[in-house]
Amino acid sequence: MSAVRTTRTVLAAALVAGLTATALAGPALAGTPVKGDHEATRQALRAAVDAGVPGAVAQARDSRGGWTGTAGERGGDDRFRVGSITKTFVATVLLQLQAEGRLDLDDPVEKWLPGVVRGNGHDGRRITVRQLLNHTSGVYSVTSDPGFQEKIFGPGFLEHRYDRWTPRQLVDIAMTHAPDFAPGTGWNYSNTNYVLAGMVIEKVTGRPYGKAVENRIVKPLKLRATSVPGTDVRMPKPSSPAWSTLSADPDAQVHDVSRLSPTIAYAAGEMISDANDLGTFYRALLKGRLLPKAEMKEMTTTVPISPELPGAGYGLGLMKQKLGCGKEIWGHGGGIHGSSSEAQATRDGRHSLAMNFNADWTGDSNSVLEAEFCGATPKR
Repeated sequence: MSAVRTTRTVLAAALVAGLTATALAGPALAGTPVKGDHEATRQALRAAVDAGVPGAVAQARDSRGGWTGTAGERGGDDRFRVGSITKTFVATVLLQLQAEGRLDLDDPVEKWLPGVVRGNGHDGRRITVRQLLNHTSGVYSVTSDPGFQEKIFGPGFLEHRYDRWTPRQLVDIAMTHAPDFAPGTGWNYSNTNYVLAGMVIEKVTGRPYGKAVENRIVKPLKLRATSVPGTDVRMPKPSSPAWSTLSADPDAQVHDVSRLSPTIAYAAGEMISDANDLGTFYRALLKGRLLPKAEMKEMTTTVPISPELPGAGYGLGLMKQKLGCGKEIWGHGGGIHGSSSEAQATRDGRHSLAMNFNADWTGDSNSVLEAEFCGATPKR
């Protein structure tokens, strides 16, 4: 990880842990805003492409209206895999179920998934659903398992890209390791937490978690580019190729990794969307259109991420961070093969930015956030 360590870097590791040994780094930023609507953001996208990202897209909305910018081979309405941004959708569904009295976030995981979280010190009787959502459960992340990394994120991906995984298989891999810490005593980003969260939704509703996401969020908000692909390996059109080196070496051969089995991610990061839909979702969420006030308060109650990131906190599938200019934004990042995404907004939902790079070895999405929300432009 490079010295330029940002909140985004911590969370973009979501599904690409082991895929790259370095943080996605980009140009340094200057603090002088450029005149003109979103011109700083436009320059940040171009700088990312100049740094080697094949294509970039961003869509912003503020008091002046909407704006879409592209650079390289990305189109403005391209769809892409959003990785861990999926987690905010999953957490929203669970908070809705709590509001309806169908579960309590302080229920032990064992109540809904008996016998699933067991082994090597893991104990679902001591872990709550809430601790899954804010990553304080201590449950080991399946994407940190060396064997899983080699098969899914390294060169082995080309052989195993279409393998189907069940959620229980993913959890069972995690259970072969010791917990990161006792429940509630620390914070560590674990994709297993959200695999389990998806399983809880299915137990409560009796249907695939993706159906709950579609019926409760996608359809009401008319998110026409958003889907939960399940076992479908294809990317819907329009889209551009997703590129990966499948290696920590940035000079390694680049591969088209657009087609893959979404089951490697499940509820931790399988969804597909576009910049427009992601902005619509986060604005609606932060404006209170998807959750009652009590549940929204719970979602935005954060725990510290790291002493190195004093302005950052993780809530329930939603994180806050403070940018260089002091502005606070809320949202989530997402990384998966050949795709690095951000969806962020101010707490009142009035100013949003959703973006994607179709590469996972280069580019700095944090520079785009700084450009849009702070007016900081890339230093040449």
